[in-house]
Amino acid sequence: MGEQAVTGSGGTPAPEQAPDAGGEDAAAATGSPTPGPATAGMTADGTAAGEVEVPSAGMTADAGGATGPQSRTTDIVPGPGGVMTDEVGVVTGELTLRTDFADGQVSLHVQYKDADEWYAVTGGRASLGDAAALNAVHSIAVGLLHRPEG
Repeated sequence: MGEQAVTGSGGTPAPEQAPDAGGEDAAAATGSPTPGPATAGMTADGTAAGEVEVPSAGMTADAGGATGPQSRTTDIVPGPGGVMTDEVGVVTGELTLRTDFADGQVSLHVQYKDADEWYAVTGGRASLGDAAALNAVHSIAVGLLHRPEG
């Protein structure tokens, strides 16, 4: 792709355009030098621009929501004492355990297998600094609560 000249009406060269707020005007207003206009990696003439650092642009869009709300579920059968819940007291029999992670907190909930209502496990909330540890926390909870032989 060859270089193209920008012309005004009638084939005359276009007048020089004033820089935008990110160019020389911004530098003059703030008193700090600006390396040039940010191009976001795009160019009009096909020539690659120099690298421009853009603060706070390091997003993790491909992280698959690793830090967002997540949950794990497993069917369990608790021992003879059942599982104590905040809402209804002790629940026994075939249950489903759900371990949730959201906002730096992990919490445990149980429901009667195939029921609609979930109940918070008493004492089943703690801080969790890394969502990557959710599988380990869920495995430990299953190991502690799943006691089919009593």
